[in-house]
Amino acid sequence: MKEPVFTGTCTALITPFRSTGAIDFGAFARQIDRQIEAGIDALCVCGTTGESSALTVQEHIHLVDFCVSHVAGRCPVIAGSGSNDTAAALYLCQHAQESGADALLLVTPYYNKTTQTGLVRHYAYLADRVELPIILYNVPSRTGLSFTAETYRILSQHPNINGIKEASGDFSLLADTLALCGDDLNIWSGNDDHTVPMMAMGAKGLISVVSNLAPGPMAEMTRCALQEDWKKARELQVTYTPLTRALFSQVNPVPIKAAMKLVGLDSGALRMPLWEMDAGPLEHLKSTMREAGLLA
Repeated sequence: MKEPVFTGTCTALITPFRSTGAIDFGAFARQIDRQIEAGIDALCVCGTTGESSALTVQEHIHLVDFCVSHVAGRCPVIAGSGSNDTAAALYLCQHAQESGADALLLVTPYYNKTTQTGLVRHYAYLADRVELPIILYNVPSRTGLSFTAETYRILSQHPNINGIKEASGDFSLLADTLALCGDDLNIWSGNDDHTVPMMAMGAKGLISVVSNLAPGPMAEMTRCALQEDWKKARELQVTYTPLTRALFSQVNPVPIKAAMKLVGLDSGALRMPLWEMDAGPLEHLKSTMREAGLLA
């Protein structure tokens, strides 16, 4: 049995940029503190929500360094270190390890993609060269590539591969993976709206976008599920479903940054090609936030 990197809710942190384009590390520090004070269980830096694909390598390394240093052991820090280039991924993984991160989040190779055999070789190559636990990240809507349950089974045998952030929305894949891997592979929901049903099937928690805005309720939802208070967990899932839908009405992290800005949090600018929300979805987001009591 592999001890999970965390249980509960991990926030996939946004990266606040100044209008000049530079990273706003002061705002980033305030976000980290707010998350920890709200009872979040872990933090993920340089993931999809953190606009990792628009960061330079130097910025990526600096963000991980800063996050680990500022968190100072208050919760686990998971460093997004994936790439569609295995050598580039290894470089990021090794720097995250040197920074003192607690785990690595590695997305499947995107654009060039690979075969299932290529996935096994890619992840085994990385896992053989680092000591940190690795969380695989399956998000085929972005990468055009998905793991199979059999590939999960093979990778689960590596001692450094701890689990999966599963964001495919494929519950058959989830069931097959649980059947094949058992306790050799931990699973976390990568979709806020699938959290409670996935935890009912055995997932250990959530890596969340919504918790950037509402860390307390997301942390409570997974806490209730872990305590098998399914009634309360279900109520929270249903209550926050309209907000979750609105926060994914356009490509992430465009809506979550807009929502945080609306409530006065330091979300900062987006990096192109990402752009501000269109007028219609933005008005719907505002309405949904008012209904959720998040916006006056």
